[in-house]
Amino acid sequence: MKAVKLFASIVFAALFINVAVADKGKKSVALNVDTKGSKIHWLAKKVTGQHEGNINIANGSLTVDGGKVTGGNFTIDMKSIVCTDITDAGYNQKFISHITTGDFFEVEKFPTAAFKITKVVGETITGDLTIKGITKSVTFPAKISVKGTAATATASIPVDRTDFGVNMVLKNSLIKSVTKQLKIFSL
Repeated sequence: MKAVKLFASIVFAALFINVAVADKGKKSVALNVDTKGSKIHWLAKKVTGQHEGNINIANGSLTVDGGKVTGGNFTIDMKSIVCTDITDAGYNQKFISHITTGDFFEVEKFPTAAFKITKVVGETITGDLTIKGITKSVTFPAKISVKGTAATATASIPVDRTDFGVNMVLKNSLIKSVTKQLKIFSL
């Protein structure tokens, strides 16, 4: 059996605005995502080609305490997934229908995905990634920068999609390996 690997990158571009003014003596500040100025860019690669597109962020926030990111959460609108590289409207619709049904993400049943930061140590982030109602802890290195009430972070997260019930079997192969790249920007 010939194994085919799919590599997907998601570039998570989120703009944050300060929505909580720190009380005197309290350092924690919540930065809410600017959903109109933010998106997730995905890139999926396999041996025979690749596709890319965008997914909207429904909502999210980062917690900054003492100039460091200490937590955060993001809700991803899985119903908003689009493919930007397939120019034929019919084929594009067929592709999106395929990845949003039971073969992949089942967006009618699971309209959102989520990521919650549970721990930040230096430039290592641990968090709970939830896809299709299944939550797994992931830990990955990230480049994090906080300046005042602005924060940025970039990371690459390897994910085994079968851990999340995405078990689509292709002829003589199983696409299994996925890598997600997150980039978070703030204002």
